[in-house]
Amino acid sequence: MTELIEPAGMHLVEVAPPVLTAEERTAMDRAWDAALTANPSFFDGPVAVCAGLDRTDPDRLVVSWARTTYRYFALRRVPGARPLRSLFVSVVQPTGDGRMLVGRMSSFTAAPGRWQFPGGSVEPPLGDTVLDEPALRRHAALELAEETGVDIPADTLTRLLVTHGEGGQVGVHYLAPPLPASEVRARFDDLVAAETARGQDPEFDRIALVGSPADLAGLTGPHVVYLEPLVRRLSRRVGS
Repeated sequence: MTELIEPAGMHLVEVAPPVLTAEERTAMDRAWDAALTANPSFFDGPVAVCAGLDRTDPDRLVVSWARTTYRYFALRRVPGARPLRSLFVSVVQPTGDGRMLVGRMSSFTAAPGRWQFPGGSVEPPLGDTVLDEPALRRHAALELAEETGVDIPADTLTRLLVTHGEGGQVGVHYLAPPLPASEVRARFDDLVAAETARGQDPEFDRIALVGSPADLAGLTGPHVVYLEPLVRRLSRRVGS
């Protein structure tokens, strides 16, 4: 079950990275090598993971996070291991008629065929830069542009809510200013054409506009667990 949280404020705190036993590290490396063999496009780049969620103050959410790399997510494939929890952002891009953009992940991604809002795992900041809400918004805006071609200033995004999944993963979801449906589709078409010309595949192999959970049922393929409850909650808000 996915919990929907609407805190008045949110604070991110960096903590020490996870410590693995020698056995866990060996099993993780084997699982990562197997995943890399199956999908050579995987990259062991830096990623921020959720280390904890604190709601002692009902109006304030504190998210603890740690620096690691994508290799550590291979622990999910190791029986008995302590899998890391995702920290990710997404963007709800509404259209003028009250629908929302969703995309289907391409075959080369970690979740081929899966429908979701534009977004992705949070990357740790460089140098002395802090990971805060402005940084999350910048990352969310970048994901929106890279996956859909919709390029908007990060400061035009507003936080909608936070999701907390059964596995402990935390998602921070933002709302973008509405655009005409024709413009959303045109920007995606332009992105696909540009990436195809460079010999690259887009992260989304198709997009759809949905206005209710019933619209999700008509999409071919699975969708992320948080998508249906978010669409159900947001359909009235976005429509208004």
